[in-house]
Amino acid sequence: MIKERNIVVAVLLSIITCGIYGIYWFITLTDDASRANNDPEFSGVKAFLFSLITCGIYGIYWNYKIGKEMYEANQKYGINASDNSTIYLILSIFGLSIVTYCMVQNELNTISRQSTSVQE
Repeated sequence: MIKERNIVVAVLLSIITCGIYGIYWFITLTDDASRANNDPEFSGVKAFLFSLITCGIYGIYWNYKIGKEMYEANQKYGINASDNSTIYLILSIFGLSIVTYCMVQNELNTISRQSTSVQE
């Protein structure tokens, strides 16, 4: 099950904790996208470790990859969405990955609401 999160609270906690919550958010975003798309290879801890090992280069690729994952997940849930992977990549190149986090969380929240309404 994908947990719906408040985007404003997540951003504020990321700022207040000097990025520590941002790491947690990154990992949970990846894991939730993996669950939404039924892709067990896309792991949050693995993505974080690869980002550390490659000094952030994998993090740039991650932004593109999560865009693809979210597009496929939206298609699976019948949600009309566009492929934002290129936008996410450009945002990460300019150091705005937190904007990507917000956009991905918004998509995950939509999927969470969609899956909850289907179950009821």
